[in-house]
Amino acid sequence: MDLISYVLIFCLIWASFHFLKSNSPKLPPGPYPLPIIGNILELGQNPHKSLAKLSKIYGPIMHLKFGSINTIVVSSPEIAKEILQKHDYAFPTRITTAATQAHGHHKTSVACLPAGSQWRILRKICKEQMFSTQRLDASRGLRHAKLQKLLKYVQECCVNGKAMDIREAAFVTSLNLISNTLFSLDFAEYNTGSSQELQEIVHGVMRVMGSPNLVDYFPILGWFDPQGIKREAEYYFGKLLAIFDGIINQRQLEMEQNLVSPRKDDLLQALLQISQGSEYELSRNDINHLLLDLFVAGTDTTTITVEWAMTELLSNPHLLSKAKRELLAIIGENKQVEEYDISKLPYLQAIIKETFRYHPPGPYILRCKDGNEELEINNYIIPHNALILVNIWAIGRDPSVWPNQNSFEPERFLSGEIDIKGHNFELIPFGAGRRICPGLSLAYRMVHLMLASLIHNFDWKLESGIKLEEVDMTEKFGLSLQKAVALKAVPLERLIKPVLHIS
Repeated sequence: MDLISYVLIFCLIWASFHFLKSNSPKLPPGPYPLPIIGNILELGQNPHKSLAKLSKIYGPIMHLKFGSINTIVVSSPEIAKEILQKHDYAFPTRITTAATQAHGHHKTSVACLPAGSQWRILRKICKEQMFSTQRLDASRGLRHAKLQKLLKYVQECCVNGKAMDIREAAFVTSLNLISNTLFSLDFAEYNTGSSQELQEIVHGVMRVMGSPNLVDYFPILGWFDPQGIKREAEYYFGKLLAIFDGIINQRQLEMEQNLVSPRKDDLLQALLQISQGSEYELSRNDINHLLLDLFVAGTDTTTITVEWAMTELLSNPHLLSKAKRELLAIIGENKQVEEYDISKLPYLQAIIKETFRYHPPGPYILRCKDGNEELEINNYIIPHNALILVNIWAIGRDPSVWPNQNSFEPERFLSGEIDIKGHNFELIPFGAGRRICPGLSLAYRMVHLMLASLIHNFDWKLESGIKLEEVDMTEKFGLSLQKAVALKAVPLERLIKPVLHIS
């Protein structure tokens, strides 16, 4: 074949391509994808930040190709509302990744199942047995007891002049709260190293679940698992499931021998009784994977938020002083913060909201387009089976939504017009729509109580040799955005005196 023939064939292919492109549905704008790999190289080490930068070029709704996967990236509250509320029915499921397939987790996980009958059953069980207002009020004494143990540990560090690892302390408190809620057991003690393995497992789960994985974009690579993510997921999930299996076996033995006295009032007891009834079909495997979902989510979000909030307050002493004055004015000098006090503490609430805005526990929300029909949003076509990525981190740093977006300013929330319950789409750390996090109410109570207790009862200083401007603010990317370097601070006897009001 001569050169002219090659040129003619090339021109024919080029013309056909552009004809088809001009007659194809209008996709959102985005960077041009490379052959085969698409836009994978655009992600970098911190995909939430890379995608936020791209949104400044291509707009609040973008189209990218990750391998063969059409991906729609949303970076504005208005379009997030369109997808998560108005068209929620069209996005009923989360993406099934290679990591979520470890131990068959995707088949039974409430976080992974499509919004069908089994998903609704598991959500209903969670709400009725763990997250209803009645259940949360009934377990108030448990949370109070765990906070008292935390404060006792902080007091010991204070007396000894010892720097405290805020992350480790928050993790142990959250861990023991969730382990008691699920199993009536403490899983760890402070400053003993007993929590280290579990902390590594939980953070490992969040990391492998959130890490970009080539296998998810090129399924043919699944046999090779080139990044080792599936193997790591199998390891971390297996560790937790083995722990749960041992606890369940022991509980079932006690139930068979009538040794559970007094009666355990925890989620495991409720799940075992439900599994023996006729109302729901709940297998041992279903129970294990539901416990895994709740265990990981229940420890990670609270730990991350409390550590970031303390980091920002210690880096901004004037904000810490203002928060302490509010607590002393409202609570008093010799009283402990109770759950019913949270509604009386607007500045504390504003600090938590600002922490969720500036350091969201999870950088984005993932959904999958269902069915074969295309959907039009904002005058663009969303292809069927597209991956939807709502960049919560980008929305929280959008200057058109938040003035002084790169400053930590709790005052922006003092009007009280914005909440975190999925109604205000500029601040949705727990998601929105049908798939909003079922544990929102418990996390809300624990985050406020833990932070309030730490700053109300003690003054704080950074560990020796660390200046305010040297506090490390680096994020460690994963399904959650934990602080890369753990915050360590020294608790001190409280010196500030109460005032009558907060200005």
